[in-house]
Amino acid sequence: MAPGNRPLSPHLQVYRPQITSLLSILHRITGVALVGGALIFTYWISSATYGPEVFAQAQSILGSWFGRLVLLGMTFALYYHLANGIRHMAWDVGWGYEMPKLRLTGWLVVLFSGGMTVLTFAAAYVVAGAK
Repeated sequence: MAPGNRPLSPHLQVYRPQITSLLSILHRITGVALVGGALIFTYWISSATYGPEVFAQAQSILGSWFGRLVLLGMTFALYYHLANGIRHMAWDVGWGYEMPKLRLTGWLVVLFSGGMTVLTFAAAYVVAGAK
């Protein structure tokens, strides 16, 4: 059989994005992002062992607008990966494969992640304001 006569698999451009495919891709991205977040956390914790000057520098980096934006993204990634992981465990026991449940649980994961991220940052703002 000549190589030119073989059927080709459809490319991503053929398919319309669905919530399930987008959430699957986002789950993988947040998993990788959490590795980066673990490295940032390790940097922050280990800076305390090198003295107050080094720790103050790490605090100033993470306390800057860019550092807070990264922490916001890490917080969302953590909650999203947690919620979607629970969703995957439900699939492992055979629950939630019907399309209406797939869509509903997908949106619940996104709403939970966003809501918990906002609540976490609001609580941190209140605690920081109390000091």
